[in-house]
Formats: sequence, C-alpha cells, structure tokens
Amino acid sequence: MTQDEPPAVTVLPEQHPSVFVLVCDHASNRLPRALGSLGLSDGDRARHIAWDIGAAAVTRLMAATLGAAAILQNYSRLVIDCNRAPTAPDSIATHSEATAIPGNVDLPAEARAQRLNEIFHPYHDRLRAELDQRAGRATCLVALHSFTPTFHGESRPMHVGVLYNRDARIARPLLRHLRADGDIAVAENAPYPLDDIDYTLPLHGAQRGLPHVEIEIRQDLIADPGGQKRWGDRLSRALVTSWNDFTKES
Repeated sequence: MTQDEPPAVTVLPEQHPSVFVLVCDHASNRLPRALGSLGLSDGDRARHIAWDIGAAAVTRLMAATLGAAAILQNYSRLVIDCNRAPTAPDSIATHSEATAIPGNVDLPAEARAQRLNEIFHPYHDRLRAELDQRAGRATCLVALHSFTPTFHGESRPMHVGVLYNRDARIARPLLRHLRADGDIAVAENAPYPLDDIDYTLPLHGAQRGLPHVEIEIRQDLIADPGGQKRWGDRLSRALVTSWNDFTKES
C-alpha cells in the first residue's frame, strides 16, 4: 500500500469506561491500489465475497452507543482474510463461493508476505495492544459479522446468529435476551458455528480467557442506515443486559 492509502486498521477509542471491545474483521471491500481489481468486476467486489455488508456501520454505531473501543479492518477479505490463520487454505482465497479470484492465483511467496505485513499483522497487532493495555480490567470481546439471506440456493431465515465455541458465558444470556424480543428469529451457532477455523476470537478471546461472542446479522436487515441503527441499538441493549447477567452469575 502507498502512504496516501488508508491504514490497515481503524481504531475507535473508548469514549467512557466500557467492558466491551468490538472488532470487525471484514469491514471494507477496499483493495490496495497496486492490486487493481484482482480480476473481478465492480459487482463482484460489492458482494459478500469481498466484505461483510453493513457490519462496519453497525460496529461504529454500537461503539458510540456503548462508549466502547472498536477495531475495524480496512481492506477486503479477498486481499487476505484476517479471520483465518495465515496457513489456512482460504487465507488468500483463489475462489469464493462460485467466483474465481484471478489476482490470487499462483501468488508468489513475496506477495503473500507483503499482504501479511501490510494488513494482517497490523490488524492483529493493534487488537493485541488494545487488549494488553486493558489487562486487569473486565473485558468482553465482541466480533460483528453479517451473512447472506441465501447461500448456494438455500434460504437462511434467521435474522441474527449468536456464535460461540467452548465459551458460552456471554452467548447464553445474549441468546436469551434477543429471543425475549419476540419479533426476530435468533439462531444459535448458525448460519455456521464459531470453531477453530476462525482466528480472531480463538486467538484474542479464548486464549486470553476473555468472555467473547460473535454476532452475525443478516445483510438485508442492515443494508441501509435505518436498519443499521435499529440493529445497533438492539444489540447494544442486549449486550449490556447479558453482561449484567453474566456478572451476577459469576
């Protein structure tokens, strides 16, 4: 990346004491100028294969509502996926769903290393630093993502998914409070589970022993400012109540 391009990471600093740290791994569909289009059309670069549509806006709104720190990754997952280990086959994908990514085929080792050094490592280093400086403080790590209404022709009727792996300390009360709203379909570990294929929460949440949870919102619900505001408010309220329940039960 050149000096006039955005940095790999945007940090929204904590506005007042908050237990929450929000992360958005797939906040943008931006490509570094040097990579051109990766051989993709404008339409393909606007799709879910390139980013989590609406997730960045919801993250920003929640950070403002909660007064929480938020860390957002500023380049497309097609450049390098910051929610995958660098050794994972889909770290730099050559195909996403049914779409070929020509600019990622037969990538030289030097080009892979450049993407790691310019995007992947700065993002995770900054998140690590944020959590390091909070040592000794109560902290809940929350990852915000979005998912498509259909996948390979199959409908995904849920409105939101609450994802966890071995640590359900926040997920359980969050599921309970979201379901209490009554007007939304809330899925547990769907449209897919949080597992060891993921990278951000296992590394920064599980390995530190921090309560953590991933929230997946259906993209059509947060494709416009009104929907983003509604879901930002809903999730902020539910997280605060869930944290209060967790602390009472601990």
